[in-house]
Amino acid sequence: MKTLKCLLVLLLVTGNLMATEPGKKDEKQAVEQAVEKLRKGIIDADQATLESLVTDQLTYGHSNGLLEDKTAFVKALVSKESDFVTIDLADQSVSIVDNTAWVRHKLSGTTNNKGVAGTVKLSVLLVWVKQKGDWKLLARQAVKI
Repeated sequence: MKTLKCLLVLLLVTGNLMATEPGKKDEKQAVEQAVEKLRKGIIDADQATLESLVTDQLTYGHSNGLLEDKTAFVKALVSKESDFVTIDLADQSVSIVDNTAWVRHKLSGTTNNKGVAGTVKLSVLLVWVKQKGDWKLLARQAVKI
């Protein structure tokens, strides 16, 4: 009887873990999709996409120490002051706690800032919050590698 109780408890615990895992997996995929939309929005300098993906409280930290709010971030990309031609992401990890997610990845790309070609290699931390069912970028910080 004791063995049967232990087996039932084990099955219940295993069942609960399995039941919660798909939700976490779905959330992780949703965050990854938001990161990909942001990557494409930056390359395309798509104002509507960029504005829809970030919070009004955005703090966007560049590797040179420059900090931008939402308006400055979008303006720099749309005006081509900051122009990413390509962006490749590698070694990405996603962690989620409640309605907050953080993403770490390596970013390499080519730029054409103010018409001057260049390359960039960064380690990036993105902080996302879930607002009204959508993941929105709250903060970003990059360092050169």
